Amino acid sequence: MLQGILHEEGSIWLFLLVTVVMGGWAGWMAARAVARAWRPFWQAALALLLVAGAVRFIHFALFQGTLLSAQYYLADAAVVMLVGAAGYRFTRTRQMTTQYRWLYARTSPFTWRERPSGAPAEQP
Repeated sequence: MLQGILHEEGSIWLFLLVTVVMGGWAGWMAARAVARAWRPFWQAALALLLVAGAVRFIHFALFQGTLLSAQYYLADAAVVMLVGAAGYRFTRTRQMTTQYRWLYARTSPFTWRERPSGAPAEQP
């Protein structure tokens, strides 16, 4: 069904293993590292594009995939960027709400809001 669109291997399981699990994990960790260094997201995006290149290389080296394929690189990059952006935002939310807990309150795993002035900070 998705063969030829998202992946070129004979099995979707290789795409899920290499791109989603391994590439997603590497993307999450790379974006997390950038966020923990208090760097802007564009630096994480550059790192994630490199991770997507490494994912494409794994497909090429281990499973005889096409190395220089814009279509499959973009599919890999989309997955890695999506997971990496979530990792960056999750980490940044945690940073903002733990280091500046008197200023910000967590509203979800990926968002925060300003505390009303005079509101006490919650203890972790």
